[in-house]
Amino acid sequence: MTYRIALPLLALVLVAGCNGSDATDATAPNGRSGIRAQAPALSESFPRSGELHVTKECTEFTRLAGGFCTITGSNIPQIETGSKVIYTSASGPAILDSDVTLDPPRPGNNAAFGHVVLALVAGQGTVTFSGGTGKFSHFSGSVVVTRVGAPALKTWRWDGTYSFDPRD
Repeated sequence: MTYRIALPLLALVLVAGCNGSDATDATAPNGRSGIRAQAPALSESFPRSGELHVTKECTEFTRLAGGFCTITGSNIPQIETGSKVIYTSASGPAILDSDVTLDPPRPGNNAAFGHVVLALVAGQGTVTFSGGTGKFSHFSGSVVVTRVGAPALKTWRWDGTYSFDPRD
């Protein structure tokens, strides 16, 4: 019984004491271990922060609670074309001041939560996102909203920054 416990503990101590090099490491001409190639870091293949640029169209926006606009373009893959921006509160005649939910078109528990303040006549405002569910768990963003073209076109741009940092 003692050997069943002592032998694995001894093996663990020996493994922990190794210096990290082994016979399969590439060696440089001076005999020292060479540098190993590593896969790209997660942040390189999946940026965790940067500029955010989105376009949306609001032909179906009713100005009532539950009304929505549809994303038509985005520079980050998490905000997919076809995502809905759903407004929690009804719009006033000149100002939209509402919580929003960004709801991607695919099924699943993925949503981002934020707040918009928009001067409808001037065609300018801000949206701030802070968290969500699924792929938006640590999402934050701050964008300036501007209307593209005449008021009748109902096309809008978001330009700002985003982050997927759990420390934000």
